Amino acid sequence: MWWNKHKNKVLMAGLALILLAAVYWYGGSAPGMQGWTVEKPPTQPEAQTQEALALPEEPEEVPQEEPEPQEDLESRPGGTEGGMTAQEKEEAAKELAPEPEAPQETGNETWSALQGMVIDPNTGQDAYRTDPVPEGRPVPVEPENVTISDTAYTCTLTVRCDTILDNLGWLDPTKTELVPADGVIFPETTVTFYEGESVFNILQREMKKAGIHMEFENTPIYNSAYIEGIGNLYEFDCGELSGWTYRVNGWFPNYGCSRYQLRPGDTVEWLYTCKLGVDVGANII
Repeated sequence: MWWNKHKNKVLMAGLALILLAAVYWYGGSAPGMQGWTVEKPPTQPEAQTQEALALPEEPEEVPQEEPEPQEDLESRPGGTEGGMTAQEKEEAAKELAPEPEAPQETGNETWSALQGMVIDPNTGQDAYRTDPVPEGRPVPVEPENVTISDTAYTCTLTVRCDTILDNLGWLDPTKTELVPADGVIFPETTVTFYEGESVFNILQREMKKAGIHMEFENTPIYNSAYIEGIGNLYEFDCGELSGWTYRVNGWFPNYGCSRYQLRPGDTVEWLYTCKLGVDVGANII
């Protein structure tokens, strides 16, 4: 009944709504008619999103090398001056010294005995602690058993301290001015000696003639003179292994200079060593 009573009003209202909707749409009020649309926000590529979210990589750590510990010279025996103990100097002499000029010769007991050297079988040495000499080398002659004649011969003599120039850091500072620039105290010179004389005899005479200082000490235990200093350069002036040694015809005798009897034409050299003979070619260590 309600519908029949109000049907016409409802139909009229519906037609009015349809008419209004049509006017709205076709009149340009719709969103599409205004030139704008509602768009979805752009989406970033998945790779970019992951990259943006990734945490920055930490730099790779490069291992640092630890510096080698430096030796404290102040704490070493000898301190910074010289800086080496006697044992270290001996080791340095063995490692750094030049090779001997010739292979070292070994003593020959049979040869030495045939030349008149008396060897004690218990010690393997003679009465003055001398080992047998190498074959072909002269045996020691005791000074008290020698008669010096007037027969003259010649030999050459030289005195050098050039090894000091390579070890000035070890030299007693008060002795610096005593070392010749070329290390030669007495140049190689032909000198006269007399039959029966020893290496000690010509050194003592020639140094006196040349006005060169020389100091020695007689050592009964070795039955020979020991040369302490020449040209005011003494043992231990250039390190604890330094001192004077002698060489005859390229050989370093294993006995004192008073017991080496000269022969015509001998080449005699007095050499200052800073490394117990190793730096001049002697196998003394």
